[in-house]
Amino acid sequence: MAVARSSPLAAPRAVIVSPSKAAEASLATAAPSDAGDRAAAEVANPAGFGFDSSLRLHKTDEFSSVFAFRRVLRGAHFALHYSPNDRDTPRLGLVVAKKLAKRAVQRNLVKRIGRDVFRHARANLPPYDLVLRLSAKLDDVTRRAMREEMIDLLGRLPKPKARP
Repeated sequence: MAVARSSPLAAPRAVIVSPSKAAEASLATAAPSDAGDRAAAEVANPAGFGFDSSLRLHKTDEFSSVFAFRRVLRGAHFALHYSPNDRDTPRLGLVVAKKLAKRAVQRNLVKRIGRDVFRHARANLPPYDLVLRLSAKLDDVTRRAMREEMIDLLGRLPKPKARP
């Protein structure tokens, strides 16, 4: 009977703890003793930059209602569709067509940058449902150019009228 042995070239498995998780755990257990420690704890744990489910458009009907409102801001490569919502916070949906970004890596990059720009601008945005849509091919566009165009589009959103 033959016994299967592991290869001597294979490295043993190790448990890897991410530095961010370790830092959060150490900050949670250590009580800040003075103002400097408190400031360091606040910088290490930035609250309010999340992108949870309540900040996203999920259903086809939600996307369709934004497109049906027919308000759009256009840039060189992106279009930002918007419609007012009944919530007190903006929500974001992203549309990146395979026709304009052939590779999944490129589509995912556009979505990742769009979510990041939204997360950082969310506190200053009016309560709109937003759909950021890729509208032109990204042949030689840098990440910085994409980010700047998205920031410009979000900055051009009109302020909503006060509700009675």
